[in-house]
Amino acid sequence: MSEATPPDSPEADQAPAEELPNRQNPFSQAFRDFIPTGWAPYPDTLPDPLPASAWTPARRLALGAAFPHDRIVLPAGGLKVRANDTDYPYRPDTAFAYYSGLGGDREPDAVLVLEPADQGEQVGDQVGTHVATLYFTPRAPRTDREFYADARYGEMWVGQRESLDEMSAMIGIPCAPISQLDEHLGKNLDSTQLRLLRDVDAQVSATVDTLRAQAGHTGHEQRDQELAVFASEQRLVKDAFEVEQLQRACDASAEGFEAVVRDLPEAVRRGRGERWVEGIFGLYARHHGNAVGYDTIAAGADHANTLHWVRNDGDLNDGDLLLMDAGVELDSLYTADITRTLPVNGTFSPAQRKVYEVVLEAQQAALAVARPGTTFKDVHAAAIKVIATRLEEWGLLPVTAEESLGPDGGQHRRWMVHGTSHHLGLDVHDCAQARAEQYREGVLREGMVITVEPGLYFKATDLLVPDELKGIGVRIEDDIVITADGCRILSDKLPRDPDEVEAWMAPLLEQRP
Repeated sequence: MSEATPPDSPEADQAPAEELPNRQNPFSQAFRDFIPTGWAPYPDTLPDPLPASAWTPARRLALGAAFPHDRIVLPAGGLKVRANDTDYPYRPDTAFAYYSGLGGDREPDAVLVLEPADQGEQVGDQVGTHVATLYFTPRAPRTDREFYADARYGEMWVGQRESLDEMSAMIGIPCAPISQLDEHLGKNLDSTQLRLLRDVDAQVSATVDTLRAQAGHTGHEQRDQELAVFASEQRLVKDAFEVEQLQRACDASAEGFEAVVRDLPEAVRRGRGERWVEGIFGLYARHHGNAVGYDTIAAGADHANTLHWVRNDGDLNDGDLLLMDAGVELDSLYTADITRTLPVNGTFSPAQRKVYEVVLEAQQAALAVARPGTTFKDVHAAAIKVIATRLEEWGLLPVTAEESLGPDGGQHRRWMVHGTSHHLGLDVHDCAQARAEQYREGVLREGMVITVEPGLYFKATDLLVPDELKGIGVRIEDDIVITADGCRILSDKLPRDPDEVEAWMAPLLEQRP
């Protein structure tokens, strides 16, 4: 990374060098005259539409229909400081990405506004209640100081950005400079209410709150909460584009898992093998898509019994199990979420297989009930019934499985404390603001995408567990889409049966010299 930080204020150009802060260099008039010259012209053809742009009009149409008279404000969010003058990699807010169609690292500080229009107005090729405009910072001409001196937006610093027309061609809606946003938000507040997706951009929230106060608006907390809930619940059922993207994410993740298996001998040899595994999968995630969809869990041996083990600083040893929970996030920001528990040397020990087969049985029971009309909770109930029954048979439960599964029980949760499923999409834990009656208590519908991930976790320090099982942790997780008559596994390129896992691993382990 360049050590030089450009001056932030125009005055820096005129200030004597000795008056400038450390690490800032003045730009001479000769430089300012020279820098905009001798560049190839920008393309005169517009870019192709982004793939998601064919699907976002229907999404915005549904959102507008829910709040037909309100101005809807969806910020993308800004950069977040990692350390001093460096930022974390940028990812836009999920709702902004869903309704705008922008993915990857687009578009910091942008705001999507849905403006109430006359009822029945033509919106693209559909009739709707709102007209959308994206407000963002378009690229500046090369004669502008931003071109060479702005580390946030300058072309010399962050690359060539889109013009208003280019961005509009990509997403299929009109665009305007972010400098015009405040004026737009303040229009007609005597007859128009604002609905804001809060906690995304503090500056936009402050502006909206000020405008509301000036207009004497009340009840905005409820209005904003209703917007957040609707934006979550609309994503509960995926459209065809989303399902296709999630399938691609699962397929790309399978390649990453294969690469990890090929490198397991190297992970063992080098020490700190969990980090090696994390790095190999991260390479494939960056190559195939935007990044990992969440911090990879690469948990060897007893670390597998820490549910969110992301430190990944342990060794991998011959005879260990590796619990790997990882997913590729595509440039469209849709992510897979897959877990496999793999014998590092390619062969399950008898004790490892014993635990693994129970977890697989629990998953198969859950998959069997995952269909339209089944409740979300039914999937968990099917899995956990298997878990509790086997724990009773092994003599680990202090009560019967039936008692443990009852409302006053729960003892089985000592060895599987988490739920079996969650929704999946643009977020790894998607639709998080949805109401309980639509999510936890809701009914599965065709097009929903959920995970199915039972597990058993026997910590090395658990004195109630037989010695042969101590330190064994197993989770098997697949991503499924609910179909008209059942479900389809999106992550089916990775085997689950223990014999098939061993047969899959054997040639991969032999490929590395």
